[in-house]
Amino acid sequence: MAALGSMVQDGTLRLKSGPHGEYARRDAETLLLHLLGENRAWFLAHLECDLTNDQASHFMQHIERRYRGEPIQYITGEQEFYGLPFRVTPDVLIPRPETEHLVEKVVELAPLFCKPRMVDVGTGSGAIAISLAHERPDAAITAIDISASALELARHNAERIGFADRIRFFQGDLLAPVHEERFDFVVSNPPYVPAADRDALSVEVRDHEPALALFAGEDGLDVYRRLIPAAFAALVPGGFVALEIGYAQSEPVAALLVDAGFAQIEFVPDLQGIPRVACGQRIA
Repeated sequence: MAALGSMVQDGTLRLKSGPHGEYARRDAETLLLHLLGENRAWFLAHLECDLTNDQASHFMQHIERRYRGEPIQYITGEQEFYGLPFRVTPDVLIPRPETEHLVEKVVELAPLFCKPRMVDVGTGSGAIAISLAHERPDAAITAIDISASALELARHNAERIGFADRIRFFQGDLLAPVHEERFDFVVSNPPYVPAADRDALSVEVRDHEPALALFAGEDGLDVYRRLIPAAFAALVPGGFVALEIGYAQSEPVAALLVDAGFAQIEFVPDLQGIPRVACGQRIA
């Protein structure tokens, strides 16, 4: 038997001794609270309460996983996105706050259409599609992913959050499953990390998140080269493509959008002022 406070201290010391200890105390508390199903206010009021031996053992197992660099979201199986709770596994990218800018841009443009038809390409956990369903009750939403396991998780999240009846799910490459349909929005957070940048990524990303959802050729533009022309063909006149992009990719992505026929091209910056979302409109 060990008190909560001392267990968190032990976990913190273990994490601080490793290469991923920058937020050791926060991570230790998060893992313990997840294990117990409690919040921090409860924790602070019960520092002297004892864990059972099984609880203490499970907690230290979680600490060891974090010590080795596994993202805390995969250990807890949870990540919040756009105010909604998502289940995440190593089959999908962990939803990030930067991607909320993509959802915000689509929500901003959605009132231009009556019952907008939206397709989320490479849906992963379903974070984008489900957030759009939450924000736009009038939208008809389709979610596509090439990974069967990712698509299964996205369906699970839609059911868990309450939007299973609002979203269609298809497995396939880019827009192939809906090649005969037309949409008002094509939305995607595609793979865009250059293969050459692999070694520069953090261990959490490089060794734990799915490579299929991260890397896109030597320059990171391989998926854009295929997706942007396909998006133009899939859009109705007046429709929009909205894409998350990586660092220093605004110029080459803009060129790809122009070459495909898009106009009214704009970029939305993230909180650091870096262009994060590329948006273009099919005029005719």
